[in-house]
Amino acid sequence: MNNITKVFTERRILVTLLLGFSSGLPLALSGSTLQAWYTQSGLSLKALGFMGLAGLPYTYKFLWAPILDRFVPPFLGRRRGWILIFQGLLCITLMSMSFFSPGTQPSTLFALACLLAFFSASQDIAVDAYRTEILHTQERTLGASMVVSGYRVAMLISGGMALIMADHFGFSVTYFFMGSLLGISVIATFLGPNPDSVIVPRTLRESLVVPFLEFLSRPKSLLILLFVICYELGNAFASSLISPFLMRKLQMSLTEIGTLVKFSGFMGVILGSLLAGVLAMRWNIYRAMLVFGIFQALGNLGYFALLWTGPNYWAVGSVIFLDNFTGGMGQAALVGYLMSLCNPKFTAFQYATLSSLGVLGRVYIGPLAGYIAESYGWESYFISSLILSIPGLVLLFFVRGGMEKISEAPKVKDAELAVG
Repeated sequence: MNNITKVFTERRILVTLLLGFSSGLPLALSGSTLQAWYTQSGLSLKALGFMGLAGLPYTYKFLWAPILDRFVPPFLGRRRGWILIFQGLLCITLMSMSFFSPGTQPSTLFALACLLAFFSASQDIAVDAYRTEILHTQERTLGASMVVSGYRVAMLISGGMALIMADHFGFSVTYFFMGSLLGISVIATFLGPNPDSVIVPRTLRESLVVPFLEFLSRPKSLLILLFVICYELGNAFASSLISPFLMRKLQMSLTEIGTLVKFSGFMGVILGSLLAGVLAMRWNIYRAMLVFGIFQALGNLGYFALLWTGPNYWAVGSVIFLDNFTGGMGQAALVGYLMSLCNPKFTAFQYATLSSLGVLGRVYIGPLAGYIAESYGWESYFISSLILSIPGLVLLFFVRGGMEKISEAPKVKDAELAVG
């Protein structure tokens, strides 16, 4: 109860929740909702799978993260200033997409989707660094749950409510409205406190080379990077073609999908994230990631069961609830782990690098998912998602020792920062 009260009384936690919403809203609009728009225009499963490449900026955002570490906008400080800039660009891009159609200008719309992903990934760099810097150590478990809650609720709005709107008013009106809705997130940017004193790198080398070497100097650093890539790989594979699966295989309308996603998914996110926060505060990080990772892998199999139930609304609603419930738990555990890995001196670059690896599978797995679904059927597709969940759980065992010694990770000495 105290944790729930703290969400509304502690400004740092509340802002974390609202900025999680700001980060999550654009994702479906360059992913599953955009897929539904193109699916409606008759695109093949293989082509829809390749559309996942619009998310490439999420995997390469570490390349320009040092710029956001090094330079400070002339307003609102280093983190909030960059957040505000990218929020404005996201609003403009979403509204611009409303003037195009996949039936007549597919390439232009896809190019705008890539631009949307770029601005969204850039906002994530600033938001992730800001969140890691303002949350106190004892608040990070609760903060991670709030991030996932805000993030996934936003995804439900842009992936659930958006489909209902599109079915009644069209995708163009929907994208324009979503651009306006994102503008509300600006309030959180102005509400946020400034981080405690943080050293700003004096050169790009200090914001790129030194933090990279600092991370590699830690025990099992390469194994940790591989683990981050694999932990959500199965979940990313399973979710890459959910919209086409529901629309084509189960013959569900946009309104039906959107309604189920909106209500079942919303409840799953809220309950899953809150439970993850409560349990993670009682467990060590290894146990949380193991249990939540297993739940996440098994949750995807619910879609496999739908191959036999057909478009039964109770069954589909239950599966969507389970997917969001278990997925929220796994994501909360990963977010908390990534925050704990960051050296406060290099938050933007290190978190951007780690989170880029975390979404690597989600982006590059799309073409493979489309190929398997079209060539071998939906049964093979969902079984493959379970198989792809195994490497992350196996690697978790090997990086366990590193999780228990996070606080002992070597820190860069100030003298090293002075080396130009």
